[in-house]
Order: sequence, then structure tokens, then C-alpha cells
Amino acid sequence: MKLFVLLGSINMALAVAIGAFGAHVLAGKVTEKMLQNWNTGAHYHIIHALALIGVGLLMSKVNGASSLLPIAGWLIFAGIVFFSGSLYTLVLTGVRTWGAVTPIGGVAFIAGWILVAVAAVKQL
Repeated sequence: MKLFVLLGSINMALAVAIGAFGAHVLAGKVTEKMLQNWNTGAHYHIIHALALIGVGLLMSKVNGASSLLPIAGWLIFAGIVFFSGSLYTLVLTGVRTWGAVTPIGGVAFIAGWILVAVAAVKQL
């Protein structure tokens, strides 16, 4: 539980810094499309950093389905790394093949959210 709150908090700090870097350093140095890619990565990073905190908090409240929540948390964390990380790397390197990694992160996000939903349903 504490691990996901910690990971979420660290990722929130990183996401804010990365968003600011895009707005203040990258703006004007990369194409508008690349800046949009950067901002998409930062947007999803922020949302899912908050989700990690939420998973950690849910783990302290949920009884029977709690075994699904750590898996959900790790999938959401993997989503941040692969989805947002690949977009950041794409923008910084200009290597377009990094875009092929992005959907892996998207699938991890979806799977993580599905597990959170299943855990919630098991508590009803």
C-alpha cells in the first residue's frame, strides 16, 4: 500500500517537472506535433500517478479483492513507463520507432483499470 502511494507521489513530482520542461524548454525547439506528443505523455503521466496513489489508498480499505490491486498498481506503473516514457523518448530523440512502444503502455493502463474495476465489483 505505502509503495504505491510513494510511487504515485514521486511520479506526480516527475510529471509536473516534465510538463514544465515541455512548456518552458521544448516549446519552440520541437515541432508542434512533437510538443503535442510530449503533452500527451505528461497528461497521462499525471492521471496515472494519481491512480497509483488511489490504488495504494484502496489497498488499505479493501479486504477480499486486495490481491488484484497490487497487480493493477504495477500495470499502471508499467503504463507510465511505456506509454509516457516512450512519448518522452520519441520527442527527445526524434526516433519515430519509439512510437511503437506507446500502445504497450496503453494496454497496461487498460488492464490496470480493469483490475481495479474487478476488485471494486468483488467488494459489492
